[in-house]
Amino acid sequence: MTMDKSLKMRLGLARTRSVLNRAERIQRLKTADRWQEGDSPFGLPKVRVYKLALKKKKKKKEEETEGTEAAAPADAKKEVAKKN
Repeated sequence: MTMDKSLKMRLGLARTRSVLNRAERIQRLKTADRWQEGDSPFGLPKVRVYKLALKKKKKKKEEETEGTEAAAPADAKKEVAKKN
């Protein structure tokens, strides 16, 4: 049976996951030097999940490009007016 298009999410999970699976927890423990080979994968200690806050991009470049684009049509209108 197929799933209706309105029920599908295009980008996957929209928010930050609050729980890691076992492999992800072991990977984080290895990077923090809290995991040694041979340890049991059951009863792992808690691992904090950091939420990433994305910074907004500066609009400086967009404003500069808009300024040049706005100036170009105005210059063209002036040239047409001078010719007439």
